[in-house]
Amino acid sequence: MTSLQVPVAHTGRRGRRQLLVLCAFLASMALVLTGCGGGDQFSANSPTSALTSQSPAPTADSVQRVATGPAGLVKSTPTRIEIPSIGVDSKLMGLGLDQTGAMQVPPGGFPAGWYTGAPTPGEDGPAVIAGHVDWDGEPGVFFDLRNVEEGAAISVTRQDGTVAQFEVTRVSAFAKAEFPTDLIYGSLDYPGLRLITCGGAFDESADSYDDNIVAFATLVGSR
Repeated sequence: MTSLQVPVAHTGRRGRRQLLVLCAFLASMALVLTGCGGGDQFSANSPTSALTSQSPAPTADSVQRVATGPAGLVKSTPTRIEIPSIGVDSKLMGLGLDQTGAMQVPPGGFPAGWYTGAPTPGEDGPAVIAGHVDWDGEPGVFFDLRNVEEGAAISVTRQDGTVAQFEVTRVSAFAKAEFPTDLIYGSLDYPGLRLITCGGAFDESADSYDDNIVAFATLVGSR
């Protein structure tokens, strides 16, 4: 199993699909590349540096979210993610770091994985869940993530029995060479969620997609 640097999820379409779209990250501040396909690279700063950076000054948008949104939940391991509008219902596996400091890679197109170095879904901060767009020519868990719409509901079941309920606020495609590490992993003063996979055109010569698809969501409640 090959590892990646920076939790970004997906893999290419061939036998070597081991470079998940949880695309690579080295534990350093420098820009690094790692693949979402057969072996090409995806650039981003270390998510560790973004997660441990000083909290940014609050914006009008973040102040509004804190004032009107629900309080963050306590830490609890996520076990399942559901996105009814695109047919996602998947268990979740933990994705840590390997001995090189890179993120571990899920062994197949299912299930999705949650990055254990970030807050758990529902806690204050940016929780990260990543999954393959396809695997060995078959759709992966986040095959339709590119089609999720603003306002779509996401539910994450947690080990303590609570279900964190999120609403999609934005879906964007980012070229792998311009991956916005701070936007994905940087400090938040409210409970956020980022779902990541690969997308865009498929480069046969590189055995990889050109972009990463990121869905941003905010906690709206729990049950």
